[in-house]
Amino acid sequence: QVQLVESGGGLVQPGGSLRLSCAASGITSSINTMGWYRQAPGKQREMVATITRPGRITYADSVKGRFAISRDNAGSTVYLQMNSLKPEDTAVYYCNAMTILRPYYGQGTQVTVSS
Repeated sequence: QVQLVESGGGLVQPGGSLRLSCAASGITSSINTMGWYRQAPGKQREMVATITRPGRITYADSVKGRFAISRDNAGSTVYLQMNSLKPEDTAVYYCNAMTILRPYYGQGTQVTVSS
C-alpha cells in the first residue's frame, strides 16, 4: 500500500508561480514512477508530468517550458514547480504513484489561476 499527501495548491494570479509537493508513505520501494495529473471542471483527468525512478521525465505539451517536476533522492517525494501560470491551468491537481500492481492517487489539491 502507498499513501500520497499533496500540498501547495492555492489561488494565484495569471503569470504567477506555485510549487506543489507530494509525500509518499507506505511501501515506497514499490513505486516506479511518480507524477502529477489534473482535472478541470467538466473535463477528463489528464497527465501533467511524470518522472521515473531513474529520472526520465515526461511533460504534457501544454505545460512544457513552464512546469518542472523533480523528485528527492529517496524517491518518496515529488515536486511540481509551476511558473507562468494561465487561467487554463486551473484544476484539481492529483499526485500519482505507479507500482507494478496498480496506480495510487492522492486526495488532490486545488489550483486556481485568476485575477
